[in-house]
Amino acid sequence: MISLIEGLPDDVVGILATGKVTRNDCDRVLVPAVQETLSRHDKIRLYYELSSRFPGAAWDDLQTAIEPSPQWARIAVVTDVGWIRHTVNALRFLIPGDIRVFATVRAQEGRDWIAADQQ
Repeated sequence: MISLIEGLPDDVVGILATGKVTRNDCDRVLVPAVQETLSRHDKIRLYYELSSRFPGAAWDDLQTAIEPSPQWARIAVVTDVGWIRHTVNALRFLIPGDIRVFATVRAQEGRDWIAADQQ
């Protein structure tokens, strides 16, 4: 399941992926949230918290989200899943925006970083 995280700045899409995530979840929640935010901002930030060891569609959409695209200013990925952390870190040089990975115990630090004004 994917749900939106409220209380973040207007140019941040906050997503929480838990349990089994389907393509329908992504199409129903993630894609419209990104499109709506892009309609208001040229560059957006993504906060993506994954608590599932095998996120399925959530991982597919994260891969799509981090493909080279000028729309991403920042991406924060929060997870304790080792293979996701390592993959994101390995691909970071392909991403035009700033990307950081945070352990779940540091989720608030990730939210603070994604919400902070950029210099």
